Amino acid sequence: MGAVPPAPTAAAPLVLLLSAAHPPDDIRVVRKEGAALAAAGWRVRHLAPAAGEAPAALDGVGIETFPRARGWRGRLRGIPALARRAAASGAAVIHASEPDAWLAAWLAARRGGARLVLDVHEHYPSRLDRRLPAPLRPVARAALRLACRLAGRAADAVVVAKDGLAADYGVPGRTVAVRNYAMPVAVAPRRHGPGPLRLVHAGAMTRSRGWPQLLEAMALLPAADRLLLIGRFTDGSEPDFLARAAALGLAGRIERLPWLPHPEAMARLAGGDIALVLFQPGEENHRLALPHKLFDAMQAGLPVIAPAFAEEVAGILRAAGCGVLVDSADPAAIAAAAEALRDPAIRAALGEAGRQAAATRFGWAA
Repeated sequence: MGAVPPAPTAAAPLVLLLSAAHPPDDIRVVRKEGAALAAAGWRVRHLAPAAGEAPAALDGVGIETFPRARGWRGRLRGIPALARRAAASGAAVIHASEPDAWLAAWLAARRGGARLVLDVHEHYPSRLDRRLPAPLRPVARAALRLACRLAGRAADAVVVAKDGLAADYGVPGRTVAVRNYAMPVAVAPRRHGPGPLRLVHAGAMTRSRGWPQLLEAMALLPAADRLLLIGRFTDGSEPDFLARAAALGLAGRIERLPWLPHPEAMARLAGGDIALVLFQPGEENHRLALPHKLFDAMQAGLPVIAPAFAEEVAGILRAAGCGVLVDSADPAAIAAAAEALRDPAIRAALGEAGRQAAATRFGWAA
């Protein structure tokens, strides 16, 4: 039996988790990284934006909030104030989770002498690709990559959410991968049986996350099959989604739920038959994505349909043997994968393989 980790004391050094956009109860920042630090004996506080009430503490992490700024201009204007609050915290380490939070943390660290850790969740050099014409994208990528390298050199350490992000920061001796592996959740796994299929997509939904292809695929499946969406649209395309669903005669086959507390979302996920990860090609962040919903689906005992081009996701599905890889830009391929999983015995075998992998090799504890 392993040693019991020490409880944080008032004298323990403070780690300030600094967020400019992540919510107060963010799974990666608070429930995984923050909780692990608290269990190791650090005092941990998360300073994050919030539009309403937030818990005072979660999983051993204190929560402190500030008014959420509107748009990127509001976030940029808020950097000096965020830096002042971070410096006033007296933290020994400031662990920042977005580029504007990195800058605020750097300013605070210079003022107060804290150590600076950058937490990199996305491939930032490609973030402007969709907004720029093709000839300008290489220039923008080069400029953003230079900014990332400068940020990496200014930090004491860089944490990356997946391996493919590390090269842009140029600090191999001070870079560590902390992947979004499965956080243990008490959930009764799906008991797969015969009958119509219930496909589930959890998390943010956008065009680039595949709703046009998903609707076309649903139109190819039997009318008794259903789709459950848990989360919200984050690109303003919800009216177009609803219009297209109505045009395809799918409105009565789709159930939509808002963001739910994680245990409740997991329970609803475990009521489905197949989980969907439908990132579309053309974005570097999609190629390198390692989403929480993949591991949630594995823990719920659901087989996963996912894009073959998404290297991190595809590697886990191949290693765990828990799903089907497809061309996510092809609705017929998505529908064919669902048909291949119609046999409940196949779904049960893949689902169990995913649960075992999420509890061991791809578990957060590992």
